[in-house]
Amino acid sequence: MLVKELPSWYSCFTKEGCEMKKLEISDRDIMTISIQQEISRSEEARYDHRLHGILLVCKGLSCYKVAELLGQHSTTIQRWVRSFEKDGFAGLADCERPGRPKRLTVEQWEAMSQDLRKHPREFGYQQNLWDGKLLSHHLQQSYGMDLGTRQCQRVFRKLGFRLRKPRPLIAKADTEEQEAFKKTAKISKRSEG
Repeated sequence: MLVKELPSWYSCFTKEGCEMKKLEISDRDIMTISIQQEISRSEEARYDHRLHGILLVCKGLSCYKVAELLGQHSTTIQRWVRSFEKDGFAGLADCERPGRPKRLTVEQWEAMSQDLRKHPREFGYQQNLWDGKLLSHHLQQSYGMDLGTRQCQRVFRKLGFRLRKPRPLIAKADTEEQEAFKKTAKISKRSEG
């Protein structure tokens, strides 16, 4: 096999060639924290982070050195290595984390979802729109569940509802004058052209 002579600029891409200038990142400490937060936000990024840790251990670095480089504790790296040895790549994936058990059963959740699609007045309430406080009361009355107002607001978001606020009524306003104004409002000059 013949080896052609490489151009002179190629030597800059080898270790023996040109010496590379040290790169600097401004606000290094702040950026380190920001990058670690970004990694912790995404399940996929956390998996990749663990892969990098395992790769560094495979390259011969100690768990202590890898922990220092990745901003983790050495026992965390050891746990990753044990999981990888036991379960392979699947051992590095995020698994279900324990949390508070759901307070509503699937049947109660479906029934509540159906209730929220109905008008509150159908249940004998005076309000025109559902809100966290009313849902909390409704769950207590209908299902014997005690959920706080904030938790009920999260339920709305989880079910895909958006916040709607009723229009305020001015106490001493004449409703006939308001309706007449709506019908006879002048068109502005901008919209005429």
